[in-house]
Amino acid sequence: MSQTIKFIIDFDSTFTQVEALDILGEISLSKDPARDEKLQAIKDITDKGMDGSITFRESLELRLDILKANKSQITDLIAALKKKVSKSFDRNKEFLLENANDIFIISNGFKDFIIPIVADYGIQKENVFANEFVYDEHGNIVDFNRENPLSKNNGKAETIRRVNLEGDIYVIGDGYTDYEIKASGLANKFYAFTENVSRARVTKEADHIAPSLDEILYINNLNTKFSYPKSRIKVLLLENVHPIGIELFKEEGYQVEVVSSAMSEEELCEKIKNVSILGIRSKTNVTKKVLENANRLIAIGAFCIGTNQIDLETCQEKGIAVFNAPFSNTRSVVEMAIAEIIFLMRNFVDKSAGMHVGKWDKSATGSFEIRGKKLGIVGYGNIGAQLSVLAENMGMNVFYYDVIEKLALGNATKLNSLEELLKTCDIVSLHVDGRKDNDCLLDREKIGLMKHGAILVNLSRGHVVEIPALRDAILSGQLAGCAVDVFPEEPKNNKEMFESELRGLPNTILTPHIGGSTLEAQENIARFVPGKIMEYVNTGNTYNSVNFPNIQLPFLKDAHRLIHIHQNEPGVLAKINQILANYQINIVGQYLKTNEKIGYVITDINKPYSKDAIEAMKLIPGTIRFRMLY
Repeated sequence: MSQTIKFIIDFDSTFTQVEALDILGEISLSKDPARDEKLQAIKDITDKGMDGSITFRESLELRLDILKANKSQITDLIAALKKKVSKSFDRNKEFLLENANDIFIISNGFKDFIIPIVADYGIQKENVFANEFVYDEHGNIVDFNRENPLSKNNGKAETIRRVNLEGDIYVIGDGYTDYEIKASGLANKFYAFTENVSRARVTKEADHIAPSLDEILYINNLNTKFSYPKSRIKVLLLENVHPIGIELFKEEGYQVEVVSSAMSEEELCEKIKNVSILGIRSKTNVTKKVLENANRLIAIGAFCIGTNQIDLETCQEKGIAVFNAPFSNTRSVVEMAIAEIIFLMRNFVDKSAGMHVGKWDKSATGSFEIRGKKLGIVGYGNIGAQLSVLAENMGMNVFYYDVIEKLALGNATKLNSLEELLKTCDIVSLHVDGRKDNDCLLDREKIGLMKHGAILVNLSRGHVVEIPALRDAILSGQLAGCAVDVFPEEPKNNKEMFESELRGLPNTILTPHIGGSTLEAQENIARFVPGKIMEYVNTGNTYNSVNFPNIQLPFLKDAHRLIHIHQNEPGVLAKINQILANYQINIVGQYLKTNEKIGYVITDINKPYSKDAIEAMKLIPGTIRFRMLY
């Protein structure tokens, strides 16, 4: 860092995510019957003091009076605060350690707990200016040092006058008292820090609104660890992605926009222009046209199993990694399949509907146990295989067919053709993927091969079954019933009308694409997909990507990581290494993997690199995308 720049950093809600006295209140009032009311009162007083609606000294007196804290509780407070250091400060610990002499903590908080926290980041106690508790003989906090200027209004400005710092002074804080330093003419810039809390009265006075320390370092060309601040990376999440997924991206510091419904091609073409990460579920189609407008897109997350709604080939050509959740909702879909098989075999749907209109139809006609019945599973992937195990445990005889050789689980029997399975089984459950080859996999001819009185369950893809043929098979009695969760055309949101030829058919269960829609599955997906995308952004790891060569990388330590995505053609690796050699850059680790379309090279180097070396790598023929990690 330039020796002319001094950073003055606030502590509460800036260096840490929380107001320390709020946490001290949780400790000191833990056994107080009026704990919740008192804690809320402390928070309200804190906010009033921070936004300037009451004097700071007033807010301090009022809070200490409620707290009734003791010196012995400061140890617990320090332990709690060490876990609450702001994420971007923790990410940039290396910068703070290297530049500790030029970093000052000026806080209306208290030295008693501030010094132990910031010491871990190299900041010397001589550079910490804060209030001091006054204790009685029993260690009770009874007052504060009233001679300390920081116990008074405009105390931060007065403190800086006394310290008499030289050079450019940049203030980072979330409160009005931080802005007062700049207002007093004692600082060159005031950065309103909004990672933990944003106060309108403060942000409107700021030279720059900083959602993270990364942002401040980036705009001042001081970042040494991250190539680009997360707050500048825009994430667009569509179709009611679970709140956990949204929160994970926000916690990492990304700029997140959430849209509850799917988007049409035209809408997405417009929206995608400045988006770096896109999250969708099954209804949004990411077409070639959409991707042509996606100039900044580096990753897509499908918060579901299927990825047929994404043009994976164009994503490869543009160097966009795609991730999905292949296992996260497996159990939910399997349980639904089992439930629907039982319901259809017992004709529960029609019986229940009859009861609702007063019809008492107590009869065993057309009602069967599932034990001993032949279940045919088409597609023996994660879901098909788990359905096989559960169904067998319930006494069913399981048969399966898959175009890929798969090992049978339990006593399941592999059949050599789809036709053989359809002729053999009493129940057919579809669990295939959305590839084009599966379009109308069960057409009129194939449905005609099914046993008379069989039932069909489709929890896979809407285009897999020829719907008019299925309707005719139900009405003719050839099939005794069906359960369909997926349709060739589905409403984009819950307000649109659902239209289908299957509506109103006997012993037919229609559900609105909810096979994986359990809270457990959605939570699993919401944790899994962002985790994989953030791993890719942070480390270059492509493990579990559906369209990139899969590389599982070690954690980056004491090195720079260069990521090169290129068309799969000979000689690219040699050209990368020749450029590095020309610039005397030593390689400490290198990883290469290719698929039929692209090559993916990760190179770790242990010394600074020149911009010329980077530009040379970007100009290698066949380069699709290049990025740097620190």
